[in-house]
Amino acid sequence: MLDVGILGQVAFGYSPFIDNKRAITATRLTVFPLKPDASLDAAQLLHAVGGVWPADGPKVSLNVASESLLHDLLNAQPAPNVMIEIPAFMASDPVNTTAITTLHSAGNLLLIKGRPLRELPREVLPCFKYSIIDLADDRRLDGAKAPTGVTRSIPHIQAGVRTLADMESSFARGAEAVLGWPIDDVIENAGAKARAAAGRPDMQTMMELIHRVDAEEPIDKLEATLKRDPSLAFKLMRYINSPAFGLRVEISSFRHAIMMLGYKRLKRWLALLLATASKDVNLKPVMFAAVRRGMLMEELVRSSGDEEMRSEMFICGVFSLLDRMFQQPFSELFDNIPVPPRVYQALAEEKGPFYPYINMVRAIENESLFDFRECADALMVSVSEVNRAELRALTAASQLE
Repeated sequence: MLDVGILGQVAFGYSPFIDNKRAITATRLTVFPLKPDASLDAAQLLHAVGGVWPADGPKVSLNVASESLLHDLLNAQPAPNVMIEIPAFMASDPVNTTAITTLHSAGNLLLIKGRPLRELPREVLPCFKYSIIDLADDRRLDGAKAPTGVTRSIPHIQAGVRTLADMESSFARGAEAVLGWPIDDVIENAGAKARAAAGRPDMQTMMELIHRVDAEEPIDKLEATLKRDPSLAFKLMRYINSPAFGLRVEISSFRHAIMMLGYKRLKRWLALLLATASKDVNLKPVMFAAVRRGMLMEELVRSSGDEEMRSEMFICGVFSLLDRMFQQPFSELFDNIPVPPRVYQALAEEKGPFYPYINMVRAIENESLFDFRECADALMVSVSEVNRAELRALTAASQLE
């Protein structure tokens, strides 16, 4: 999966499909060629994709920014869980009709992007399950009615969603799903909402546990703290026993976890627990993003051989959206949550050795080729290394679900 040549010829970005229940139903993988005229191998791309999203696994949607590569994909045989996004100009071209209808017959879900400049061939229109409409191009924003004579015959997915308000308004306008990371909300003053969240019994238990583990207190005290919240204990044990953690034996108790992991390694899983503890359904996509950030930042430095750095990078990624979740600045949040100095620097001060990795993750989430290349250059890592880290992180994150 990770040795194919195409990983050095393209840049990957990713984003989630989110349904109106705020569940993540699929992942979009955006594929940018590094050189517009490059000859890219569709079979290699499908091989790499299949390593993360096997045929019997979750759905992945390929958003390919290369007409020639996309043409080859249409004529390939992707697994049924691979969705293909097809620009309207290609969908309306009769040259592609046979490939599109063949894919549809094989069970692949197809999505059309953009407005057709001419009528689609009669055989092609039923092949598309959804249309993708970018938020910036939606003619129905602010309650505006569709132009006279224009109807949406295909259910639509709203792309370009960047805030929770964007997400909610898209669903209110009838979107079947939204496509994007709703993580750009402005942080408000701490206020009552953040204090109420921090005051919940489960949050109090979690923060107390993080402090006790940070201080490496005796196991008996840690167990007594965790027993106050059985659901928290269950979730922690589920995380630790997930395939993503890679342990060869099943962890049977919290005491066993500490004996096997040690305090430092346990802290990363408590960080993950804190970042996924919100009961607010609208924050589910933000929590989803936080998990992937932690996995990706760890993978970006895996070759360093520095276990402490990898652990801190994981915590940095997982905590990087806590300000959104708690609606509280990092400088205030970290008065109550102990974090390593390099993590504090990156998140609260936007500087230090970890901060360029935060920028790398944002470039990937924003699906921006220019920012991707600029951030990779700043880190002095190759595009293929970043792509491999992405695929490993997406694989590991899927094992937690």
